[in-house]
Amino acid sequence: MSFDPRDRSRPGIERLLEVMRRLRDPEKGCPWDKEQTFATIAPYTIEEAYEVADAIRREDWGELEGELGDLLLQVVYHAQMAQEAGLFDFDAVAHGIVDKMIRRHPHVFGEARIEDAAAQRRAWEEAKAAERAAKGEGSVLDGVPLALPALARAEELQRRAARIGFDWPEAAPILDKIDEELRELRASLHAREERARLAEELGDLLFAVVNLARRLEIDAEAALADANAKFERRFRALEARARANSGDPARLGLDALDALWEAIKREERDRESQSSARGL
Repeated sequence: MSFDPRDRSRPGIERLLEVMRRLRDPEKGCPWDKEQTFATIAPYTIEEAYEVADAIRREDWGELEGELGDLLLQVVYHAQMAQEAGLFDFDAVAHGIVDKMIRRHPHVFGEARIEDAAAQRRAWEEAKAAERAAKGEGSVLDGVPLALPALARAEELQRRAARIGFDWPEAAPILDKIDEELRELRASLHAREERARLAEELGDLLFAVVNLARRLEIDAEAALADANAKFERRFRALEARARANSGDPARLGLDALDALWEAIKREERDRESQSSARGL
C-alpha cells in the first residue's frame, strides 16, 4: 500500500523503499531513474562502497552516516529493479542475509562452541567452502569476483589457494620470490622487452608483494591507500615550499625538488619521534 514517504513517522527503511518505488514508477517516476539497469547502477554501487571506506579511514563519523545511506540506496535500487523483473525483492534479500548469518554463526544461534576469533575465521571459511561445494563449484577459486580491485582479488585468490596448502609457511621465502620477480623485471628492462612482457613481469612482482602482505596480515589495499595519502601530504608540502622559493615548482628542477622532499620527510620523522617521546 502506497504512502507519502515524506512522513517521518514511518520506519526509515519503509520510506526508502517507497521513494525508490516512486522513482522507478513507469508513469510518474524520474526519467533518469526509470532508464537505469543493473549494469548502469553497478559502478555507482562500487563507488559508494569506496566512499564508505574513505569516511571510515578519515574517521569522519558524520560523513559515514550519509555514505552508509548512499550505499543502502544502492541495495534498494538493485532490489527494486529485481522485483520489477520478477527475480526477487528487498525482503528476500534481507531474509537471505539473515539466514546466511545464522547458518554461519552456529556458536551464537546454535549449540556449537567457538574458542576465539581465529577459530571463528576457520569455521567461517569451512562454512563458505561447504556452501560453494553445494553449488557445484569445483575449484577453491570459484566465486572470487572479477570486479574486485586487483590487489584485493590477488589477496583473495592467494587466501583460497592456501586452504589446500599451496602457501609458504613464513615470510622469508616470499621475500626471496619478490627478489626473483624484481630480477626478472630488471632483466626484461635491460633486454628492452616489449611492453606486454614488462607488464607481465611487473604483475608478477605486484602479486608477490600482495602475498607478502597477506602473510604479514596486512591489508595490501589499505597499505597502498596509506602510502598514497602519505605521498599526497608530502607532495602538497613540497609544492607549497617550492612556490615560496620560486613561485613555480616546475622551475626548480629535480635536484632541488628532491632536496625539499627529503627535508619534509626528515621533519615528519622528527615530529613523530617527539610525539612518541611525549607519549602522544
